[in-house]
Parts: sequence; structure tokens; C-alpha cells
Amino acid sequence: MTSISGLWEWYIAGPLIGLFVPLSLYFGNKMFGISSTFTQICSAFAPRNLKSFFTYDHEKDGWKVSFVTGILLGGYISQNLLNYETVRFLPDHYYSLEGYVTLFFGGILVGFGTRYANGCTSGHSITGISTLQLSGLVATISFFIGGLLLTYAKMYLG
Repeated sequence: MTSISGLWEWYIAGPLIGLFVPLSLYFGNKMFGISSTFTQICSAFAPRNLKSFFTYDHEKDGWKVSFVTGILLGGYISQNLLNYETVRFLPDHYYSLEGYVTLFFGGILVGFGTRYANGCTSGHSITGISTLQLSGLVATISFFIGGLLLTYAKMYLG
């Protein structure tokens, strides 16, 4: 049996993630994703002259900010209250100035990619495929191909 403080097997965590889609649809939310939440947060703090650039309905999509806040809070709780030892999620070379710069520019590229693809991996892969959207399938296949090509290039060329 899996405890809340241990590692969860894929056959437990995967279905729990999958259950989010029917729950989300049941409560009237059509799309689930994280990248659109960033745009919503930016729209909340944008100057008045830029408000027209952001087209989010804060009443309808307000739950997304709570969801992302819950992810951050849950990560903090699991790291600091449910662990008996420090968990390092990245290889040691990322905990340096060069590593931070690499992560920063990688984050910018990921942000650009999510806006270019009109959504992130969670939106396309979890919601898009489960609601039978062709764009979700194409985006997910593209994510995997890109990941495989980058892994190949890193392993064999770099």
C-alpha cells in the first residue's frame, strides 16, 4: 500500500490525474492547463491600457489560479513536511550560476513553446486527448518527438 509520503506508482498516480478530466468537465471547465493561468495572472496585474490584450474571464477561469497555488503549496508541504530527507530534483550541476542560467533560459523556451503550441503539455496531453481533439494528439506526439530528439542529441552529440 502506498502512503502519502512515499513514491506513488504510475498505476496509482496516473488514474488519479486522469480522474481530473471528468471532474473538470462535470463542473463546467472545458480545458485544463497551467500555461493559460500565467496569462490570467498577468492580466490581473496588467496596466489598464494592456487589459484588452488579455481575454480571460476571471469569473469563469478563476479556479485555475487556485489550482496552481495548490500545486505550489502541495509541493512545499510534501518537500518540507512529509519528507524525512532533502530531495534534490536536479543533478548537482544545476545548483550553480551556470545551472540557474540554463534553467532560466530553458524556462523562457518552454514558455514560448507553450504559447506557440496554444497550450502546455498538461492541457494538450491530458485534456486535449481525452476530449478527442486532434490538436491535442498532434501536440502530444510533437512533445514526445522533440523530447526524444533532444535526448538523442544530448547523449550522442553533446
